[in-house]
Amino acid sequence: QVQLVESGGGLVQAGGSLRLSCAASGRTFSSYAMGWSRQAPGKEREFLAAISRTGGRTYYADSVKGRFTISRDNAKNTVYLQMNSLKPEDTAVYYCATAPYVIVTTTGNEYSNWGQGTQVTVSS
Repeated sequence: QVQLVESGGGLVQAGGSLRLSCAASGRTFSSYAMGWSRQAPGKEREFLAAISRTGGRTYYADSVKGRFTISRDNAKNTVYLQMNSLKPEDTAVYYCATAPYVIVTTTGNEYSNWGQGTQVTVSS
């Protein structure tokens, strides 16, 4: 089983950028597709992006398409989420998780091994 630790969150003004990282333990990172989701207070978890095991395939939810970019470095056991043009509605706790392959989903509930999350706050 893989353990995931997210980092890189913080407070940023609208229009700014952040890069989130998700570091995985273990030697099996490259055998997983990876996904990012977020959850704002009082709202259901929202699935944002996914990347295949080799990085050759990516998926984005419409809400972040063109603003967010998912990438991975299998040598570093890390997946990233570059977030540009941030909006106040992007404020949430962001989580990464694993899957055997890229699963397109609305909530990300099909993914596993969720990390503890990292808080992103976008001020207006």
